[in-house]
Amino acid sequence: MKKVFLLLISMMGAMTMFATNTVTVVYNGSEAAVTIDEDVAGYITVSSGTSSHVVLTSAAEDVEIIYALSGSSDDGEFCLNGNYKCEIDLNGLTLTNPAGPALNIQNGKRIDVSAKKNTVNTLTDGKNADYKGCIHCTGHLEFKGKGELNVVSNSRHAIFSDEYVEIKNLTLNITGAVKDGIHCKEYFLMESGTVTISNTGDDGIQCELAGETSTGELVDHEDEDSGNVYQLDGTLTIENYKGQPVKADGSIFYRGGTQNFDTSGVSAITTHQPQSDGAVYNIKGQRISEPTHGIYIQNGKKFVNK
Repeated sequence: MKKVFLLLISMMGAMTMFATNTVTVVYNGSEAAVTIDEDVAGYITVSSGTSSHVVLTSAAEDVEIIYALSGSSDDGEFCLNGNYKCEIDLNGLTLTNPAGPALNIQNGKRIDVSAKKNTVNTLTDGKNADYKGCIHCTGHLEFKGKGELNVVSNSRHAIFSDEYVEIKNLTLNITGAVKDGIHCKEYFLMESGTVTISNTGDDGIQCELAGETSTGELVDHEDEDSGNVYQLDGTLTIENYKGQPVKADGSIFYRGGTQNFDTSGVSAITTHQPQSDGAVYNIKGQRISEPTHGIYIQNGKKFVNK
């Protein structure tokens, strides 16, 4: 009886391990094969048939779907419409769209873009005035993974996010852009990894405010709209740019890592660690002398004052 019970546990573990909620897209020239796991088939609509210009729409609201992209096409794209956070895995993808973005993500939620370990992935776009990046995202982008991602834009920015951009572990090479290498709103955060940006027609990195008023830096950056740029670790190289290496509506914080560019041309550089001086701040980053009821921050930690 004990052996049967252990076998059942083992089988259940295996079933959990292989229940991946994955949509697989394999590019091959002018075609692409789209395979949808049956667990999420009811959430996904494919409107592009077998074309290499893949167009998917996700109706998922409570299921985080993984989109695994691989293969090669010199006339293709990945267009994703949706309303819930998801992950895009790059598994050895070479994708060029002569008429617009290589990755066109029409989803206002958190999008993880992961270059899988030991893979090299290359994305190239073509001119299209309706879009702002080779990777164009209406939500927020979190780049990660231990693989390599190469991006070049022949239209505007190499990477555009209508919200924040975060980078962790990734090797990211932006080898050309008509305008900025990375252009985002709210904030830019590099936690680790290696980022090289070169041959841009304007700035290496530019971060704007999304709204009219800055929140200042917030704990864990949750709901932050500061226009700030942060580097915590890793190596950031920016070269052969025509604007500024880093430009921000807010402040620029180098708290670690290596900056391989001329920082003298960057305004508002600081290594200040905010909210760590014993003072009390509200969730907008404003210093408070006498806290009343509500949520506050002291020494980088939230507390509730009753």
